[in-house]
Amino acid sequence: MPTSRKSRGTRLPAPFLKRLSVREDARLEEQYPFNLPWLKEDFLFEFSTPVTVLIGENGAGKSTLIEAVAAICGFDEAGGGKGYMPVDHSRAVDRSGAALATILRASWLPKVTAGWFFRAESFFSVARYLDEAARDANAAPPDFLSWSHGEGFIRFFEERLSRQGIYLLDEPESALSPKRQIELLRLLHSIQVSAGAQIIMATHSPILMAVPGARLVDVTRGGLVDRELQQTQHFKLYRDFTEDPAGFVRHAMLDDI
Repeated sequence: MPTSRKSRGTRLPAPFLKRLSVREDARLEEQYPFNLPWLKEDFLFEFSTPVTVLIGENGAGKSTLIEAVAAICGFDEAGGGKGYMPVDHSRAVDRSGAALATILRASWLPKVTAGWFFRAESFFSVARYLDEAARDANAAPPDFLSWSHGEGFIRFFEERLSRQGIYLLDEPESALSPKRQIELLRLLHSIQVSAGAQIIMATHSPILMAVPGARLVDVTRGGLVDRELQQTQHFKLYRDFTEDPAGFVRHAMLDDI
């Protein structure tokens, strides 16, 4: 059940999590995730904007980094907020993010415990849990499941992200049409402007990468690299497709992209 203890708010603007670094006593071992190429003893990630967008190829470790922050915040690996345990996932959820969290040091100003870890693949389990928890408390359930897939996601984002806290989104575009992604883009932009919450999001969507003023960070084998949207491989790929769809497809059928 959700914890009844309410976290204190702050008048300070986001970002609340200021930086991540490797603990002085940490041992970088040979197995994953401790052998991620960008994870070194001098690893330092500073958060400078309310919205931070992580990009990179599959396997680069961006989702693992998101999961590590979730563990540091005390959020459940299956998704949810502090004090929520929506599903029994002891054997089903990858724990590499939680392992990575054990060697990281987080610096906060101030420490914020409110928030949410959003995972698209566990959304329905979490939404069902929220409905059941509300009914057990004799309250009206949020009822996110009565809407279509994408509409339920957007209603969930609108309801949760309106509160002060730290919010972790792992590839939210997987359940959203381009039109719905634009709705989420608007919401993220309002958070970037108001600095009322902190967002750390991993995505492959060029639409969601385009949050004005957000920091766009490419997770590469060589390290974490700041990018402009037009510099990303994602943008270039979609640009080439829209400029000449038939030629793009012919090329894609013949060569590796």
